[in-house]
Amino acid sequence: MQNINSGIHHLTVGGATVTALNDLVFEAGTGVVAGLPAEEADAILRGNFRRLPARITVSAFLITLGGQHILVDSGVGANMGGGQVRPRLARLGIDSNAIRTILITHAHVDHVSGLVDEHGGAYFPEAQIVLHEAEAGYWLDEAREAAAPEAVKGAFATARTALAPYRNRLKLVKDGQEAVPGLRARHFPGHTPGHSGWLLDQGSDALLIWGDIVHLPGLQFRQPKAGMLFDTDVEQARATRARVFDMAAADKLRVCGMHLDFPTFGHVVKAGEGYQFVPEVWMPTA
Repeated sequence: MQNINSGIHHLTVGGATVTALNDLVFEAGTGVVAGLPAEEADAILRGNFRRLPARITVSAFLITLGGQHILVDSGVGANMGGGQVRPRLARLGIDSNAIRTILITHAHVDHVSGLVDEHGGAYFPEAQIVLHEAEAGYWLDEAREAAAPEAVKGAFATARTALAPYRNRLKLVKDGQEAVPGLRARHFPGHTPGHSGWLLDQGSDALLIWGDIVHLPGLQFRQPKAGMLFDTDVEQARATRARVFDMAAADKLRVCGMHLDFPTFGHVVKAGEGYQFVPEVWMPTA
């Protein structure tokens, strides 16, 4: 059977178009889960018709707003076997020079490695990089890197390498500050110190790109307490996840995220002691 899934999906939000770009899916297993026994996590995933070992989806987003192309995260680039964000952009006819703003949710490998080319230079030569000030302060702090456990030092090196070509083009923001008109940072710490979502507010319509609030949607909506071993602060990430779930459900806020099932757009509703993700219903365009 021919595979016709392009890994590209468009959604209109007010006067903006948000395009989900699937980068890859990788096998992680429930050994990465914190706060829940692997057998229980596997049972929940199995009950939600998920393949085992558990797989994690990686996506990035392109926002076309006011004639500008704005990228939210850059995918894995050449890491992790190579990602598809760049080929997807090319398929849309968007050259790397056309991206002038890149919003970063956080500086993990699957979010920033696509910023650099094979020589370590800027893959997006005209782009300004926007991220929360706490994120830059954490990953670019040499003293913090030197004091970090050996297992974490590679993550510091990855973040520093990805951001290095853009050091003179970094825009650091605080919670609630606009990156560009209509796009505002929302600080969601825990997964990393400066982990942030980006709220696209179009007046009568809105979308929260929430980054890594969820990694395993077949598990963490039902069991929000399930964290990830690669959370910088598992307890803070757990509290943030609960807060964001509550906010999205109460406000009926449409959300999307880098590790939700592609194309990732939908809503969060309360379901018993946990939550449920309700995917956006696909509609043909005129």
